[in-house]
Amino acid sequence: MNPDFLIIGGGVVGISIARQLKKMYTDSAVRILEKEPECGLHASGRNSGVLHAGFYYSPDSLKAKFTRIGNQRLTEYCEEKHLAIHKCGKLVVAKDREDHASMDELVRRGVANGITLEHISEDEAKKIEPRVKTCERALFSPTTSTVNPREVMQAMTEDAIREGVQIDRGVQYVGRKGRTIRTSRDSYEAGYLVNAAGLFADHLARDFGFSERYRILPFKGLYLYSNEPAGAVRTNIYPVPDLRNPFLGVHVTVTVDGHMKIGPTAIPAFWREQYQGMENFSLADCVEILGRQLGLLVFSGFDFKRLAVEELKKYSRAHLVGLASHLMTGMDPSQFTTWGKPGIRAQLMDIKEKKLEMDFVVEGDQHSMHVLNAVSPGFTCSLPFSEYVCEKIQGVLGGKG
Repeated sequence: MNPDFLIIGGGVVGISIARQLKKMYTDSAVRILEKEPECGLHASGRNSGVLHAGFYYSPDSLKAKFTRIGNQRLTEYCEEKHLAIHKCGKLVVAKDREDHASMDELVRRGVANGITLEHISEDEAKKIEPRVKTCERALFSPTTSTVNPREVMQAMTEDAIREGVQIDRGVQYVGRKGRTIRTSRDSYEAGYLVNAAGLFADHLARDFGFSERYRILPFKGLYLYSNEPAGAVRTNIYPVPDLRNPFLGVHVTVTVDGHMKIGPTAIPAFWREQYQGMENFSLADCVEILGRQLGLLVFSGFDFKRLAVEELKKYSRAHLVGLASHLMTGMDPSQFTTWGKPGIRAQLMDIKEKKLEMDFVVEGDQHSMHVLNAVSPGFTCSLPFSEYVCEKIQGVLGGKG
């Protein structure tokens, strides 16, 4: 119960940090506390499964720094482990000519970030995917692919255990008293604590004096699955995004087994784990988040009211299919009957500036390190991003095992 490193949260980032710490400090005891009976049951196992290429992100961002190499390394990992991966690529399409300027910006970012990105004509796009719709031109990303995130998480968890990482499942962080970490089962005396708690990262961080200007604002993501057979669409199809916010808009995703889903939504959630009905309801959490959302309606630096209204409309299958029909032909609402498992995006917000954080955010000192914002493409970036976090830890601790 006295590990050298104690990681709170067994998602893809927590697991990857634990493995890297064990590699860097070979003689150390590394322990993960995961509140659920398995690792990766929240964001890590509920994400889209897309391995992003990295051309969306501002060249000076951490996301730009880690996405390309993260894509390469996770692709290699899946191949080495014989995990399913669908190298189907991605088309980014223009709704009209007004999208062309943003498309040019994506090309610029792709070049700056060292990403392979093909600027193609409408006819060339249709050769890649005959059902695609685009105005005059499109972009094609050949390195975008899809995986099964639960399968990846299982493999990483098995690797961590084999490498000597201890994982305590069904153990929830409760609080701290001095250097003692209190949980739902035992107390721990940790040499160093790493907070990779996802939706609850800001709460935990405040126990250590961090996340003073940041709070988590949860958004529920849902995908709607098509009944069409595998192979009905060949590649992922995305719209040109609004680069002022962190959401990519409704898109068409090809799953690892070749089926089609559309989404996701980004519906404001009223508590952190609002997956189904009143499941995991917390009155205190609901009051806190509702208050934050009401404040955003008046004072936010972005149009939160419009965002909320537009996202709530996506609960309608017909509306969601209608949005996706801007991307490709033959979108029959009767073919879309099954909602996927909901996911909750742990989106960080700067409460002083009233804005959503676009990049990864990490804070820490010589006693603890806190991963406050590791949203999409956090899964894609998980391996190099975790090394970055561990380098920050090594910077304050010094030494190497």
